[in-house]
Amino acid sequence: MLDKTKTRLAGALIACASLGLCVPAAANAADKDIHEFSIQTAVPSASLYFKLLQKFSKQIDIMSNGRLKAEVLAAGAVVGPFQILDSVSNGVIKAGYVWPNYFSGKNSAYVLFSNAPASTGLDQRSLVAWYYNGGGEALYQELMDKMHFNVKAFMVQPMGPDPLGWFKEPIESMDDFKNFKYRSPPGIPGETYKNMGVASVALPGGDIVPSAQRGVIDAAEWIGPADDRNLGLQKIWKYYYLQGLHQQTDVGQIFINGDFWKSLPPDLQEIIKVAAKASIAETFNADIYDNAMALHQFQDKEDVKVLDTPEDYYPKFIAAERKVTEKYAQENPFFKKVLDSQTEFAKMVYPYRSRILTLYDRMLKAAHEQHEAEKK
Repeated sequence: MLDKTKTRLAGALIACASLGLCVPAAANAADKDIHEFSIQTAVPSASLYFKLLQKFSKQIDIMSNGRLKAEVLAAGAVVGPFQILDSVSNGVIKAGYVWPNYFSGKNSAYVLFSNAPASTGLDQRSLVAWYYNGGGEALYQELMDKMHFNVKAFMVQPMGPDPLGWFKEPIESMDDFKNFKYRSPPGIPGETYKNMGVASVALPGGDIVPSAQRGVIDAAEWIGPADDRNLGLQKIWKYYYLQGLHQQTDVGQIFINGDFWKSLPPDLQEIIKVAAKASIAETFNADIYDNAMALHQFQDKEDVKVLDTPEDYYPKFIAAERKVTEKYAQENPFFKKVLDSQTEFAKMVYPYRSRILTLYDRMLKAAHEQHEAEKK
């Protein structure tokens, strides 16, 4: 019986091979059309967002069965953060990760696809909805074409809101805030703070701690609790304010060289599209978990005081920012086109979104008060 089984199995294998249906696994691997590229990032390898990009890389590798491989490079490995867009477009690197506001010097409208002004009324979730459902993606491609950049861009990491940041002493009003030399992002945020009377200084993340140690600045913002911890800001200052409006939306993006993108088969292009949307969900989850864990560490082990931003900050920031965005809208018709689109979308979603946010705010407060009452 055993001999008959062996004979049948051998016959089946011969027939399979003759029809070209049985190909050894090693041959399959060798015949793969493998597409490899590097993603030059603007963040250090210790960053939460670098690790999320590594997860993105792993996912496209698995989903493509090894046909699509991406190596994630730390900031400065090949080119600097401000050279990423040009380098991707020119084919110096095949892909990069950075915030588009870094290129607002090329066209002021770039900032709007990462940092929608607070005065539009868009929060982080609403900005993503505007991008995918409100015409933002088409406007972004229109901007790339207008600027003659040979790239395909993807939202991957909505990391906002960025905290107001770290201070050497507590602040109780905008008058107190004006006494500090404050590191802020460049562009519209920095201009807004200057219009509010704040001594705003634009510095790369890696320069914040050395500048603080030399007394160049005595307050600063970076990204969020998890990345602020990795930068060591809690060792410099002990007063921390989570509520900031300068980047209430903040989206890291992947830029892929247009020629490389077009060379990919449709299924691999679709894998990148899906992985990019999955990365948005991964980032929303990490923003809550990793930042919450870091905040606990600050308070439990680092003696950090987490305080509420003064109430007079909000209306003064909105008013000052509005003056800045109106100036850009007058100078740049495309900036105005995108800004108007965001503002109209925010007005449309406000009746729903504002009440949902109010619901969660009241729910969290009630649940926290109940938990505290049960401890007593």
